[in-house]
Amino acid sequence: MPSLLTLDEVRTLFHEFGHALDALMNENSYHSTFIPWDFVELPSQILEHWATEPEVLKLYAKHYETGEVIPDELIGKIGISRFFNQGFDNTELLAASLLDMAYHTLEAPVNIEVQEFEKNYLKEIGLIPEIEPRYRTTYFLHIIGGYDAGYYCYTWAAVLDNDAFEAFREHGIFDKATADSYRKNILAKNGIMDASAQYLNFRGRDPELEPLLRNRGLN
Repeated sequence: MPSLLTLDEVRTLFHEFGHALDALMNENSYHSTFIPWDFVELPSQILEHWATEPEVLKLYAKHYETGEVIPDELIGKIGISRFFNQGFDNTELLAASLLDMAYHTLEAPVNIEVQEFEKNYLKEIGLIPEIEPRYRTTYFLHIIGGYDAGYYCYTWAAVLDNDAFEAFREHGIFDKATADSYRKNILAKNGIMDASAQYLNFRGRDPELEPLLRNRGLN
């Protein structure tokens, strides 16, 4: 049997290719750029939307033996499945983000027992026992030497990518004018221009929360 990709692996492929496009399209002449953590995931996360659009699925999702294009019924099930467990998923992600900030707002120097601190803090914010944070403190690598009080960026980037993708929904997911605007205002200027100004130039307004809530079935 050939090596096939799961749907999650396809999403990851689109995600990482979004980072690649961000680097390829950047007009910066220096070796590196300084992109705000809450903007760095926009180019990657927005590309995930195309992975499961019906028009795109029919281009690549074909039976490995017969070549049959994925049926509409299965596409419909894929669309519905994105709502599964979103309440749990979002709560555990936000819990990890809040825990991250709780550590970084401690007054130093301080001696703490991390598991006890984590237990008390999660109880303080009202996290129910049935839901755990995305990462436990002892293996939460994002909070030291990486995002450092910025793990929330994935959630804010999700606000941005869902709202930005609405521009493509409004004009067509393959609309060249919208794609050119995205390349010019987001990819080309990423890290060398104020991120909020970039987004305003692309979308014509500030990002809105509603597309994220709707796409996750939370509204």
